[in-house]
Amino acid sequence: MRLGLRSGVLSALGLAVLIFLSARGEAMDLIFKDTQYSFQTLRAISATAGGAADIGECLKTAYRIREGDDESWYREWLATAEQRRKMADDFAARGKTVSAFREYLKAANYFRTAEFFLHKNSEDPRILAAWRQGRESFLRAAKLSRAPIIPVEIPFEGTTLPGYHCLVDDRKVKRPLLIIQTGFDGTAEELYYSVAVFALERGYNCLLFEGPGQGRVIREQKIPFRPNWETVVTPVIDFALKQAETDPRRLAIMGISFGGYFVPRAMAFEKRVPLCIVNGGVYDFHLSAHLTPELEKMLDLTEGAGAIDREVYARMEKNPSLRWAVGNGMFTFHARGPAEWFRMTRDYTLANVADRIACRMLVIDSQDDRDMPGQSRMLYEALQSPRDYMLFTREEGAEEHCQVGASLISNARILDWLDDAMEKIQ
Repeated sequence: MRLGLRSGVLSALGLAVLIFLSARGEAMDLIFKDTQYSFQTLRAISATAGGAADIGECLKTAYRIREGDDESWYREWLATAEQRRKMADDFAARGKTVSAFREYLKAANYFRTAEFFLHKNSEDPRILAAWRQGRESFLRAAKLSRAPIIPVEIPFEGTTLPGYHCLVDDRKVKRPLLIIQTGFDGTAEELYYSVAVFALERGYNCLLFEGPGQGRVIREQKIPFRPNWETVVTPVIDFALKQAETDPRRLAIMGISFGGYFVPRAMAFEKRVPLCIVNGGVYDFHLSAHLTPELEKMLDLTEGAGAIDREVYARMEKNPSLRWAVGNGMFTFHARGPAEWFRMTRDYTLANVADRIACRMLVIDSQDDRDMPGQSRMLYEALQSPRDYMLFTREEGAEEHCQVGASLISNARILDWLDDAMEKIQ
């Protein structure tokens, strides 16, 4: 029995690089061979399009990092973040508000990047410290922004969810509102320079927010992810509809990455939003583990789960991508070990609720998205509401997960769809 158990564990872990947003599969090698290191470098650089990075300083930082060394990653990105924050403070002190705004945005991006690979130890105090510095940098940028960026607290189950109400201008005119939701590892601040800046240009106000398992809510409030996301989105919509600048007829909501599960789940129960965008779609989060029926049974046995935990932890030591994915999963779900996290993800499925969604949906896919291949198509085919499918390709240079590295073409196509859909709302 033990020999068979060991063999089963090895079989499971042979597929570990495909587990839940972990390795990047066929992704490009950008400076690093490790797929997650490469992808996160591209992610930091891609913020250039939204004004939150400079290509040269990102490359200079990345080339100082030792391959697969999480401490080196943290140290070098932190140094760059602190440098940009110091420069921003200097500009602000001299009244150079435009320059200070840009430097604070970059600092926010780099502080977020710095703490990314620390989550294998959820008690590491640097996670909270670096995140707080990034949020504070963004808050300073918000105060200097020419278009209002208003920090908000959304009432939620006896506490609040943090967010930002980003407005086209300060005229108090009712405009269409795009609510934007992040995913497995993003922050509300990142949503501003990756999506909101482009939507604001088109006349959309934006409400960015973090829910359980995300940003401040997991780091300070210690509230983990939950599958019944309608309990999160409904209070957010309640809040949005109370804002003087919101046109209640012209609402849209966007879920990014793991948000591609959360938002459709909420839309199965919440009927006040006529338009929904998922980039990309997540039909069944647990399926991404590619576990066999035998391995699923092992997860439910004390001995099997223990063997899986030992094997995963051993492989995490050698595989930075796996180390991050499992570490962040346990951090954001409050799981006590890898096997418990795998079991917890079983509840994150749209199989029994997709047919309840009534709003018009845009389901986005990326040609080389190796995180959850096929999930967008599965969601699209399960929907019974009006829906469109949008594929980004290698030819466009937009084949990566959530089109990272191709912000301009991604936002152009997605927001063009939203423009057209909004025009049809009576």
